[in-house]
Amino acid sequence: MSDRSLRGMRLGAQSMETESGVEPAPRQRVEYRCEDGERVFVTFAAEAEVPPVWVSKSGKEAVLVDGERPENANEKPVRTHWDMLLERRSIEELEQILQDRLKLLRERRGERASA
Repeated sequence: MSDRSLRGMRLGAQSMETESGVEPAPRQRVEYRCEDGERVFVTFAAEAEVPPVWVSKSGKEAVLVDGERPENANEKPVRTHWDMLLERRSIEELEQILQDRLKLLRERRGERASA
């Protein structure tokens, strides 16, 4: 069986097809710029809709050069867990719940220590 194997060929790693006559799809290179001056270049297909904002690899928001920053007037502000909790309970209620839970925890610890 080993005498039938293909020698000198990395199967799956290389294609036997040539790239002659193959044209890549038309592309456009777009530049974005962060507030600190960092430049970000992204390649899109020629017919693709270019987004006005792009997040760089460093996590900073970059705006399209020669483009306008979109206004998100209808975007909701981010609500945190604490904000949602305060919608349901007052600070006084939360203080009371905390004291009750601490009391239960201390009682459990006391039972284990005496056992």
